[in-house]
Amino acid sequence: MNDNLFDNHDHDEDENWVSRSQRKRDVEALQKLGERMVELRPDQLDKLPIDDSLRAAIDEAKRLTARSALRRQMQYIGKLMRHEDGEAVQAAIDRFDVTKKEHNQVFHKLEKWRDRLIANEAQMMDVILTEYPHTDIQHLRQLVRNSQREASQNKPPATAKKLFKYLRELEESK
Repeated sequence: MNDNLFDNHDHDEDENWVSRSQRKRDVEALQKLGERMVELRPDQLDKLPIDDSLRAAIDEAKRLTARSALRRQMQYIGKLMRHEDGEAVQAAIDRFDVTKKEHNQVFHKLEKWRDRLIANEAQMMDVILTEYPHTDIQHLRQLVRNSQREASQNKPPATAKKLFKYLRELEESK
């Protein structure tokens, strides 16, 4: 009869059982996620699927300067995170990272285009007109000429910055 003692063990309990170490790793992961949320801008925080108490705790953490107070606040944020959908919050934060990466790629592309325009690459003007058909060609050429003049006279790149800004406006209106 004692041989069957282990056979009566409830297998459902095995599936729901989580080690203390695993629970601790999960709590630390939620706290790390909370730390990433504190680094977000307010407009990004507005897009996260979190409740008001967690948002208030994040805003409070942004305000704190004392190291020990900030550490306690981060622990509190981690505790509040246990009641949130961590996967949904993580997915939203990951979307911000992808957006940031895409933004950086566009930024670098526009910088290269500006430099190529200033270097007077003939085909670059055609590339821009093809990419942005609504371009004010006269304004663009004037910015390029003034940027080239600045570069040749070793002046600060004020017009080159205006040229970049104009390219960015074209990209955003696309």
